[in-house]
Amino acid sequence: MKRVQVNVNEIGLVVKNNQVIRVLETGKYWLGFGENLELYNRAHSFPSNHNIDVLLLLEGFRELVDIVEVEDTAIALVFLNNNFEKTLAAGRHIFWKGLQSRKFQLEDISEIEIPVSVNRQLFEKQTLAYYIRQYKVEPNEKGLLFVDGVFTEILNPGTYFWWKNAKTIAVSKADMRVLTLDVVGQEILSRDKAQIRVNFTLQYQIVDIVKSLLDHKEYEKQLYAVMQLNLRTYIGQMTLDELMEKKTEISSYILENTTAYIAGLGLRLLTCGVKDIILPGDVRDIMNQVLIAEKRAQANIIMRREETASTRSLLNTAKLMEENNMLFKLKEMEYVEKIAEKINSISVSGNGQIVDQLKQLFVK
Repeated sequence: MKRVQVNVNEIGLVVKNNQVIRVLETGKYWLGFGENLELYNRAHSFPSNHNIDVLLLLEGFRELVDIVEVEDTAIALVFLNNNFEKTLAAGRHIFWKGLQSRKFQLEDISEIEIPVSVNRQLFEKQTLAYYIRQYKVEPNEKGLLFVDGVFTEILNPGTYFWWKNAKTIAVSKADMRVLTLDVVGQEILSRDKAQIRVNFTLQYQIVDIVKSLLDHKEYEKQLYAVMQLNLRTYIGQMTLDELMEKKTEISSYILENTTAYIAGLGLRLLTCGVKDIILPGDVRDIMNQVLIAEKRAQANIIMRREETASTRSLLNTAKLMEENNMLFKLKEMEYVEKIAEKINSISVSGNGQIVDQLKQLFVK
């Protein structure tokens, strides 16, 4: 006989011939011949070196443990003293009772939706995060959710969490801001066979994400193609001179002829216009020569007009001086004054006749 003691925080299993024959709680006990005592701390994990089914057959054992049965399509959240401790996968899990208070929350993960009963603050816990898929839709985006290849819903901006299971999840996202598309380097023949290159730009916005992403493949390429075709149609029916005169009307034509088609793509065309019209080198040289000739002709006309006005002014002045001797003398004095301004010194030689001559100039 051997006397043993089981403390408050312990559970004792009496083993004889490699079999557990009884369970001992807190207290002092006598062990018979060939019996051994195995002590287990209730605060620690349940031992796995004994068959649980055999232990459950022992009298009083079931009242000492918590048994959690987790199905293949479920998980269990374990809360120790009301705080999250860990996550349990499928299987049978055993915990000691008495010393610590545990709660168990079973959750079905066969579907992707996470119920509100699961605290979102726990999603970042490592053991729980393993069972969760996370997707983020930025503030400027919207998304389409596909479950097992089937479209299910439109996702607005935010962070989404789904259970990780056998279902496949895909999210297609699109930028909902105003976007710019450049149709550059379009080489087009005009009606008079002039080859020009056009750079066109437009601004658009997605208004129906389902039409843009689900009903149409690569909506940007389709938008580019329809702009390209309409540019070729418009420019191809005009001569080069007509195009240069009406280039500001291109945007109106494009808006009028593409709005309905673009709406079918789930888009809204906001603005569009021609950035550049690039002419071939020889055509550009010819047009420059024409422009220079036009400007020279305009300059000659202006010069002739100014010369005519100047001559007319001189004629009018001459008529006035002819009719008024005093005005003629004032004009003479004006020119003498201008001449005197350019003379630093005057040397006078001769007799008194010079003074008389000056007097005759300035005195009537």
